[in-house]
Amino acid sequence: MNIIICGAGRVGFTIAKQLSEQGHSITVIDQSSEDIQKIDDALDVKAIVGKATYPSILEKADASDADMIIAVTRNDEINMVICQIAFSIFKIPKKIARIRSQDYLNPKFTRVYNKENLPIDVIISPEIEIAKSIQRKLEAPGALDSVPFADNKIRLLEILINENCKLINIKLKDLTKKYPDLDANIIGIIRDNKFLIPKKNDDINKNDKIYVIIDSSQMAETLEVFGHREKISKKILIVGGGNIGFNLAKNLEESLDSTRVKIVEKNKERAEYLASELNDTIVINGNGLDEEVLVEANLEETETVLALTNDDEDNLMVSVLVEKFAKDEKNIEDKRTMALINKPNYSLLQKSLKIDDLIDPRMNTVSSILKHIHKGTIETAYTIMNGEFEVIEAEIIETSELINKELKNSNLPEEIRIGAILRDKKIIIPRSNFIFEKDDVVVFLAKKDSISVVENIFRISSI
Repeated sequence: MNIIICGAGRVGFTIAKQLSEQGHSITVIDQSSEDIQKIDDALDVKAIVGKATYPSILEKADASDADMIIAVTRNDEINMVICQIAFSIFKIPKKIARIRSQDYLNPKFTRVYNKENLPIDVIISPEIEIAKSIQRKLEAPGALDSVPFADNKIRLLEILINENCKLINIKLKDLTKKYPDLDANIIGIIRDNKFLIPKKNDDINKNDKIYVIIDSSQMAETLEVFGHREKISKKILIVGGGNIGFNLAKNLEESLDSTRVKIVEKNKERAEYLASELNDTIVINGNGLDEEVLVEANLEETETVLALTNDDEDNLMVSVLVEKFAKDEKNIEDKRTMALINKPNYSLLQKSLKIDDLIDPRMNTVSSILKHIHKGTIETAYTIMNGEFEVIEAEIIETSELINKELKNSNLPEEIRIGAILRDKKIIIPRSNFIFEKDDVVVFLAKKDSISVVENIFRISSI
């Protein structure tokens, strides 16, 4: 496809890199000559310095021949105008815009986003997506991430293997014999910073990060099998009441009735707004780095602390203070800390600061955008290892070459691993003699080099 990306920041750069490596023709536009130079030096894409709201600049980017435009500049209004011009003048079929302002995202105003008004086909809100991602992690304690597929009937769990796991050094083929009633399929392992697609004679090692596809109804059992017996937190403290903290608190009020949530927000006006908009959440106006404020928030009894301010350094410091407040080693192990980090280099501090999870807003946004780019009946996409691999949900249609084929005879590339199938409300972990049928919903792992093959198998339309 011919795709124009407007905005050469971290998100724009990452999307351009992944899509160009998948064989798409990419043009990137940005006003910053420095950012464009970085992209020009690093990627095999066309890079243009200029305002993407100028029709002449879009014309220079061959907008008339573009299949899609992705507006991820730092300004909501500019992203909206880009989509308007892309549609009105150049008739670009698909328009994706990143929009951050909560006012633009208010459900009662969404009717403005249509061909007659603002022709935006897909709106990506990073803050809302990140809040959903954190909520999923809180609902699956012990998992680094928990991603729903197939109307939440299938889940992808990302799990760290620690010393509590009794399956260390056991071959994968023996897991089925040991747990015959468990619908789970390990589709990937990160070991020593390398991604492996495991074979049946491979085993699990301590410190592996595994990706396992499961029946959603067996989440607690699966986590316990892999050595995680953590309970859902009943007492949660959010430091930072911005859009992410606010959306997360609102989601938790609706989904986890028994959980008590507190927010520490240092801006008085914002704190008052949060207090008026949230029903059961306690809002404390104060600085999350002030020990007296943390005492007032009862940090000592808090089970999960989420540092979600706009300042990376503050978020790291909150995590340090959590350790200071823990009176002994057992106490710190019982507390879960999560920090929002925009600068990738800070990930090196995760282990030394004993932070359980670092949240990268860039990859959340990239995953949200990628799932709208694939052709065919692909519904959901989740990226792993900075986009080297994706976990994808797709439906088998009547023209698919997979219909009536056994898995072992499907001629799928080695870089594709089928995880689970939803058929007539039943979850199936496929064996080699499994036969595909029309309307099967398939969740699978694919390396980025194989994405074009995947799109051909599940394709029903050009976009």
